[in-house]
Amino acid sequence: MTNHTKKSSISPVQPVVSVIIPHFNGIEILDACLTSLYTDPYPALEIVVVDNGSSDGSPDFVAKKYPSVQLVRNRENRGFAGGCNDGMAQATGEYYLILNNDTTHKPGWIDTLVNIIQSSSDIGAVQPKLLSAQQPDHFDYSGGGGGLIDFIGYPFAIGRIFSNMEVDQGQYDEVREIFWASGTAFLVRREVIDQVGGFDEDFFAHMEEIDLCWRMQNAGWIIKNAPQAVVWHHSGWTLPPDRYRKKYLNHRNNLIMLIKNYPWRYLALVFPLRIALEGVAFVFSALIRDWKRMIAIIHAALWVLVHPHTLIKKHMAMKNLRDVSALHKVTGRMYPGSVFFQYFLKGQKRVSDLS
Repeated sequence: MTNHTKKSSISPVQPVVSVIIPHFNGIEILDACLTSLYTDPYPALEIVVVDNGSSDGSPDFVAKKYPSVQLVRNRENRGFAGGCNDGMAQATGEYYLILNNDTTHKPGWIDTLVNIIQSSSDIGAVQPKLLSAQQPDHFDYSGGGGGLIDFIGYPFAIGRIFSNMEVDQGQYDEVREIFWASGTAFLVRREVIDQVGGFDEDFFAHMEEIDLCWRMQNAGWIIKNAPQAVVWHHSGWTLPPDRYRKKYLNHRNNLIMLIKNYPWRYLALVFPLRIALEGVAFVFSALIRDWKRMIAIIHAALWVLVHPHTLIKKHMAMKNLRDVSALHKVTGRMYPGSVFFQYFLKGQKRVSDLS
């Protein structure tokens, strides 16, 4: 087994980038990710692996093969949110690079991200282009060319709407503002995290990055994509899409995110529409006998009903953070229609089709 030691000399010119990798089981996939990172030419790289209580010997494997990696050993699975927060607490870099363990990367991608985020002082985060590891010519489900959202709170991405992933033909290769950067891979300023806080650990996993990016924008930051920086992702490796827990977290966390980040006057309009669409999703799930999703929708709604104090507390904390002058800019970055209706009723399955 080859022993890897990342370059020890830190460039005095390029800022230190701390790569934060939360991990739970899967030595082979983590090994591929770290090997890919070690071949990247970016010289000022610090790698932090947060092991969330793996049972397959992952921590010992990392310590032996990658001795220069900072290893955080958690006794329990603290989820993506908790794992990333633990990693950032140990990191020293000017930038944090949040990264999934099931990714490989195009050489030079980190330098591209750094160049874009340094091009303007108001850019808080940057996401690379995410392609599917299983179908490398297709955009990846987990973030595509950059995250978008409609005003009702349905997230989608450049190159991916619901389950339709487009072939990447360079059609979205211009740098642009996005609404959210995928937790699969994105670069964020340390000062942003210091200002708005890290990931909300109540989310555990799924949509915690959208919540974080919404908070960034509420505080006046913008988020961009970097189409020339490419990452290949094994989407669904840690938690497959057919699992009940994944469905539950997606439905519950979406509702939490809306209540937390929308001002009351917007929420009064949006939330009833969102609940109505939850009802539509429930009926559709019943028709196709997706019992897991039906139960997930019910449990998500129940969680919201029995945690009003927690939700109000989260909302009030965001009220104190929100820059009122940035509110119209934030909502202006949302798709003004319903991507749900455009996709299912009009058959518009590409971002370029949305009207």
